[in-house]
Amino acid sequence: MKKEIYPTEVLDVTIDRIDSRGYGYVRYIHPPERGSNGKHLNLYITNVVPGDVVRVTVENAKGRGKALLEYDELLKAGPTRNLAVPTDEAVSGGTPLQYMNYDAQLAYKEDMVKGYLAEAGFDTELVKPIIGMDKPERYRNKMELTFGATGELGMHQQGNFRRVIDLQDSILAPEVMIEVKHVVGQWQKDYNFPGYHKDSQTGLLRNLMMRTSFVTGELMVVLYARKGPQEFPEAAVDLVERLTKQFDQLVSLQWVEYASANERIEAEATHILYGRDYIKDELNGFKYRVWPETFFQANPVQAEKLVEIALEMADVNQEMRVLDLFCGVGTFSLPLAANSKELAGIEIVDMSIQSAIRNAKDNGLDNTYFMTSDARKGLIELKDTWGLPDLLLLDPPRSGAGGKVMRSIGRFGTDKIVYVSCAPKSLADDLVWLREFGYELVTVQPVDQFPHTTHVETIVLMQKVKG
Repeated sequence: MKKEIYPTEVLDVTIDRIDSRGYGYVRYIHPPERGSNGKHLNLYITNVVPGDVVRVTVENAKGRGKALLEYDELLKAGPTRNLAVPTDEAVSGGTPLQYMNYDAQLAYKEDMVKGYLAEAGFDTELVKPIIGMDKPERYRNKMELTFGATGELGMHQQGNFRRVIDLQDSILAPEVMIEVKHVVGQWQKDYNFPGYHKDSQTGLLRNLMMRTSFVTGELMVVLYARKGPQEFPEAAVDLVERLTKQFDQLVSLQWVEYASANERIEAEATHILYGRDYIKDELNGFKYRVWPETFFQANPVQAEKLVEIALEMADVNQEMRVLDLFCGVGTFSLPLAANSKELAGIEIVDMSIQSAIRNAKDNGLDNTYFMTSDARKGLIELKDTWGLPDLLLLDPPRSGAGGKVMRSIGRFGTDKIVYVSCAPKSLADDLVWLREFGYELVTVQPVDQFPHTTHVETIVLMQKVKG
């Protein structure tokens, strides 16, 4: 039986709250008909703040339970709206909170951390006030842009991954990256290179990635494409000339082939068009080599605060042995090693382990031991070959460590655990497992690592209760 299609309706609604994805939420109730209760319609609206009154157009309004929309018109600004941000321009999905005053952003994130911990049964009085940024703009040392199918070079629209909004400027990107974007965008137009179309799997250019160091000033530019530069020798040479002429700090220009329809699963080839394949960076006084696919903290200002807080919670000394689980390239490992007797690091990505070994050597640290392994197997092997550390620090992916790993950590039995999280929901879920092994929550410190986004970092100290 064919479903009934109801008329399109224009509704004026007041935004109730912002959800964890950055969408404004309001529950609209249609006027009741024939004595029945009115139908509920859950609306999720982009680029709004709580208290905004907006006009929206909803197709088949009474025939659906929810809708994701852009608003037609802002009728009244909510009390936390940043009126300096234009309301009539399409904005990419990378910064859903940029319409909100920064103090309100911080409150939103702190409340999010408290909310998830409360749901898991933890005392929210242990949550310290969130640490924000003095200058919450142009803080990213890495930006990745997408080539749109119709000539755009920018970021995806919030709630619409198929639409790429051309980037003219960004509240996140350093000015040098905006300048690189315009040079590459003009080069693309001059050679009429089409962007990649995911549905038809046609086009040439896929992504533009830029990295820079706020300490060394070095710049990396990486072009991802379906074909290699050998098929476009004149254009490749021209790209080198344009970028090297304008950017003295450029030390790495790479062209990476990805012919597969999959999103960056495995590169067919990497071509170094200019310079070397990495840049040099520093964090907390330690030197790092950063390659295109290296995971490295994208906000170095706040990352240094993260490391300092983790060291303070860890309270390490030269008599302690430390384990860094999910150690990556050594962002936390190196400072911990410098302040402790010995450090072991476990990471499943071998390329990251090799980088961590190299980074430790570059910084003159000879008290480190790194192993490539998944977390659970690594914990078992480490206990047999290296022994039991005095402190375990973990910084898992956004999805969290998961119950199996957390149970393994609980059985591992370290007295003190420092958990660095980039997702409060998975953090709360993981901490529940430690509680079952006799650990108690001591302190929680949220840090705004990514202003204008919904992401929040949190550092937690768990201590084993003495029986």
